[in-house]
Amino acid sequence: MKIHREGYKYILIATVLWIGLGWLAGHFIPYSWLSGIITFILFLLWFWVVAFFRMPNRDMVHGEDKIICPADGKVVVIEETFEPEYFKDKRLQVSIFMSPINVHVNRNPVSGLIRYMKYHPGKYLVAWHPKSSTENERTTLVIGNDRGDILLRQIAGALARRICFYVKEGDVVSQNEEFGFIRFGSRVDIYLPIGTAVDVKIGDVVKGGVTLLAHY
Repeated sequence: MKIHREGYKYILIATVLWIGLGWLAGHFIPYSWLSGIITFILFLLWFWVVAFFRMPNRDMVHGEDKIICPADGKVVVIEETFEPEYFKDKRLQVSIFMSPINVHVNRNPVSGLIRYMKYHPGKYLVAWHPKSSTENERTTLVIGNDRGDILLRQIAGALARRICFYVKEGDVVSQNEEFGFIRFGSRVDIYLPIGTAVDVKIGDVVKGGVTLLAHY
């Protein structure tokens, strides 16, 4: 297991808080049991920050006819809906909600060309709010290949305050490579062509780079 590069600064801050505030609590709080509780809470915060930025080793699933889950989390939406930004027509939307305890690396579900990439600043509504897809901080990414185009949308949530992305229009990308990271909880929407065979159902817990989301 590795630690994602986006976490270095936050782990350092959490370490300083744990050590510094723990030292202060031990020296200035007269009750040893209370200082012990404070130190333990600071340790739990440090442990959670380290765990949040983990990158576990995985045996990735590949295949030209396979669309692999781009994120860890829980499938919360599978429905036909109108996509207004790029396709401007009806698509099959699959949404994956990432809780603060999930791995937050975002991966390319297929190989192809980045046909479209745009960052949108916005609000921080809870990730399951109906308007979060259009009003929250988000990115829209379209990957195209001979089998068609797939749109991915990273959506910030109430806790997420920073969406990171590592690709731009014109890049050629490979299946399961990182395209981004979202700090502290959020959602990824995937828009597929109508009629795509979906291999997950609402409520499924999925793993990025491993779980088969759909196939052509």
